[in-house]
Amino acid sequence: MWKHKLGEGSLFTSKYKLTILIYAEEYDNIGDAIAMEKQLKNWHKQWKWNLVKQNNPKLEDWYFTLKGW
Repeated sequence: MWKHKLGEGSLFTSKYKLTILIYAEEYDNIGDAIAMEKQLKNWHKQWKWNLVKQNNPKLEDWYFTLKGW
């Protein structure tokens, strides 16, 4: 995540200047996380926005919260 903030992340993140983490989920099992990621890829854009706004209505950057800062 820090590399994204520095603009050194993937080409997609660098191109679109994606530096704010507005949503994340934690899983105990990597298989569950991958399954959810695949499921989300099939969702409509509005469904994804509703999920984000339900959990982070102010669209605050969660980076420092998740890092425990």
